[in-house]
Amino acid sequence: MIDAASLAELDGALPGRVSTAPADLTLYSRDQGPVLEPVLPGAVVRAHTVADVQALLRWATRHAVAIVSRGAGSGVSGGAHATTGSVILSLERMNRILEINADDETAVVEAGVINAELNDAVAEYGLMYAPDPASYRWSTIGGNVATNAGGLRCAKYGVTRDSVLALDVVLADGTLISTGHRTFKGVAGYDLTALMTGSEGTLGVIVGITVRLRYLPRSVHTLAAFFDDFPLAAAGVLAIGRARVQPAILELLDGRTLEALDGAHGSDLRSRGGSLLLVRTDGYGAAAEAEAIRTALVGLGASVSEEDSEEADRLVDLRRHSRGDEVDDLYRVGEDVAVPKSQLVHYVAALEAMAERHNVQLKVVAHAGDGNLHPTFWVERSEGAEAQERLEAALDESIRCALDLGGTITGEHGVGQYKRRWLAWEQSPEVLRLQAEIKKVFDPLGILNPGKAIVS
Repeated sequence: MIDAASLAELDGALPGRVSTAPADLTLYSRDQGPVLEPVLPGAVVRAHTVADVQALLRWATRHAVAIVSRGAGSGVSGGAHATTGSVILSLERMNRILEINADDETAVVEAGVINAELNDAVAEYGLMYAPDPASYRWSTIGGNVATNAGGLRCAKYGVTRDSVLALDVVLADGTLISTGHRTFKGVAGYDLTALMTGSEGTLGVIVGITVRLRYLPRSVHTLAAFFDDFPLAAAGVLAIGRARVQPAILELLDGRTLEALDGAHGSDLRSRGGSLLLVRTDGYGAAAEAEAIRTALVGLGASVSEEDSEEADRLVDLRRHSRGDEVDDLYRVGEDVAVPKSQLVHYVAALEAMAERHNVQLKVVAHAGDGNLHPTFWVERSEGAEAQERLEAALDESIRCALDLGGTITGEHGVGQYKRRWLAWEQSPEVLRLQAEIKKVFDPLGILNPGKAIVS
């Protein structure tokens, strides 16, 4: 635990940055993920500069205090949950866009820059930052990098790692290092930038990011393809792939998700079909690609319409809200598995069967273009402990099934705290041990986000 003397030392080193107010401790104690054990931090530090972060980590090293770094707290795997005796490091106020180089197609940002704000800033140059998680309006670039976040445009442009060129990172002892390069290509030494990306704050604190920008599409076409049932819509994903057309967005929503969106937003999606495949093409060939996709999906029996720009944007925005808000009378857990695209139809059918077998409710959305599914299971809290046990059994089976099909326990949300229980199902003891040894090199005292991301 943090004693009064060490806390006073911290406050002296970072005047005006440290808070122990109960409201702040509660607010910063967790992210959006399930909480296994509620814990309040000993303090919250709102860093304004790289020097602030360095001072905090030097203090933490002297006193062996755990540091949990966070951006906006938009993660859903518990990666930013407080641990016992920890200090929460908030990077939200390190929010400057330091440089935009339109000719090099790069930007340099601090960790607290909001994803959407970067996109607004580079749009005037005809550029975009491609990674676009559903939380892009409030999640930070630093948090996106720490979790290697995905998003709707992953099918064409890849995940966050594919747009990160270089990082500024403060190590556990306060040392500042720079990794990577400003060029699109570069293979000197080990790729520490890729290692840091997705490391969930366990190897260092990311304070600066150099990102690659992409061209803002001049033409965009959006198709809404409604199918009678969900497995048939999943088959539509394979049909698009076999047509050898690469959409920018390829999202799959089942009937229960459509019903939930209709209830929350007044849309009429469910009346149009039993499931929706939302497709967007972009670039100069967008019209031809959209027509090829339409032909492939109509051949499977889909009702396909091309949406005008206003309705298209509305559909994409509805997809971003498809996870839904927390409901007090439900115990609900959303998952983040990924399977090879060839196994989508099998996995969707298996999910529906296991939900019925365990007597739990299920809805599914998916970044179908890369096989990343978000099944959400839930039960009524009023059903008690037995219902929770059924829910946990369904979750475990959904993970086992994904792994059996050649998949992974997390496609984009990260392991965090919540999914560590499944990590050994996917990774061998040798790999788990190697990861623990890597962490010791970067963080010999084990003070950086302990109990997250890896098994150590």
